[in-house]
Amino acid sequence: MQIFHSLTEWSNVRRQLNIDSGLGFVPTMGNLHEGHVSLFTNSQQNNQYTVSSLFINPTQFNKPDDFTHYPRTLEHDLKILTNSRVDFCLLPNEKEMYADNYSYQIRENQLCDLMEGKRRPGHFNGVLTVVMKLLNLTQPTTAYFGEKDYQQFLLIRGMVEALFMNVSIQSCPTIREQSGLAYSSRNNRLAPEQKKRAENFANIFHQRKPCAMIIKELDIAGIKIDYVEEHQNRRFAAVFIDDIRLIDNYLII
Repeated sequence: MQIFHSLTEWSNVRRQLNIDSGLGFVPTMGNLHEGHVSLFTNSQQNNQYTVSSLFINPTQFNKPDDFTHYPRTLEHDLKILTNSRVDFCLLPNEKEMYADNYSYQIRENQLCDLMEGKRRPGHFNGVLTVVMKLLNLTQPTTAYFGEKDYQQFLLIRGMVEALFMNVSIQSCPTIREQSGLAYSSRNNRLAPEQKKRAENFANIFHQRKPCAMIIKELDIAGIKIDYVEEHQNRRFAAVFIDDIRLIDNYLII
């Protein structure tokens, strides 16, 4: 695997790549887990090359504490990328990614104001802006995103379609732990007792009951609810396990 700290160096290599058989891209913020590995696998099955990025994007954290506490596990992440046979890894720094001091931003005005966007002002501006930058840098055939962040996937796919970008945005199924809890970088912050409550959240949320009943059961279980909502035939939820916020969603059959 080739590692690039310099975006200029990467751009020089990218210009020389022959990608007739496809270039897959998986953007990440590190602290990699089985969910990310599934995205790498999907990319490798369909492309000649796979490139990933490790960049903890400061502009998508609406709470400074979340950015400060986000797990930084570079050595672990590079091992996973290598074992996953990823071809290229971008490790840009904040100064390079935001040479404009975040003066230019991507903003969507409809879906961005629901659910995650409503509760986390500015979050999706940061997500869309950094993804736009990374797509322009990597110029992939296909970019891969997990369905756990389904609202994010919809917004990125919509951005690409609206701006006539020549890349396919592919969603991949949510990967779950044996308990049913979706893999997430935030799971690493859960103490054993908190992990049990998180698993209980997953079990309650995935019952095929009306939202009102799910909300009631979560409340009885002592789980603080941010929202449980339905949108375009999917059910979405965000809860707090003490100060750790977890999200999940699934298709309503």
